[in-house]
Amino acid sequence: MNILLDRYPADSAAQVVAHVRRLIDHGALGPGARLPPERDLAAQVGVSRPTVRAGLRTLAALGVVRSRRGSGTYIPEGPPTFGAEALGFLAALHKVTGDDVYEARRLLEVGAAGLAAERATPEQLATLADEVAGLFASLNERQMFLVHDVNFHRGIAAASGNPIIASLLEMVASLYYERRRATVERAADRDLRDAADAHRQIYQAVRARDSDTARRAMNDHLLRARSYQAKEAQDSTFQVQGSAFTGQRVQEVQKGQGVQGSRGHPSRTRKAAR
Repeated sequence: MNILLDRYPADSAAQVVAHVRRLIDHGALGPGARLPPERDLAAQVGVSRPTVRAGLRTLAALGVVRSRRGSGTYIPEGPPTFGAEALGFLAALHKVTGDDVYEARRLLEVGAAGLAAERATPEQLATLADEVAGLFASLNERQMFLVHDVNFHRGIAAASGNPIIASLLEMVASLYYERRRATVERAADRDLRDAADAHRQIYQAVRARDSDTARRAMNDHLLRARSYQAKEAQDSTFQVQGSAFTGQRVQEVQKGQGVQGSRGHPSRTRKAAR
């Protein structure tokens, strides 16, 4: 008798989830591994194939598996995402602000930078160097700059060597990217260059194995980045308000000119009437 599976109702998707968990616990499945075909899973668990599909959908929502069309279902390599999509829904539901996101980033990423300085492998350092080079190469392509920015921070998280930190930061990075890509075009040229310089300083501290400097550089970068983006939002608000005010003044002036024209130039009024 399998106590783990017997806790759940017969033909339950939860049985599929529990079975996959057991395979992982016993070392039969690991990062990058392909799950057995649906037919085999159904036979192993003793459920129908539709129930297997329901269980796999649950596992996918948890970030445990990922389907590849025409290939099968796999355990993702790298840190799990812990359901980044769910975080997006929760952020919308609870009105998560930019300040909330940056506060979470500082709590996680400052420590991650210090760990990366202690633990980064040569391959991870090479990846960080490539992303820094990409930042400077894309100063005039803001969307691409954002991609290199997010990838750099993901690289720092991976180099921390802590899968929980890497997973949490992956979720936050996904949320940040979805929000920032709608506003990155507002960024000033000097702010992008300053951000690229800040990433280079973080990388240099990590490469030098200087954890204190890496933490300080990351903290300073995140504080400045938040300040720049707050100013972008403020400037955008002023522009919208200014446009509305200008439009209102144009209408007032046009109305005023119409009154003056009818009073001061009766001939114009007659011509218009004709």
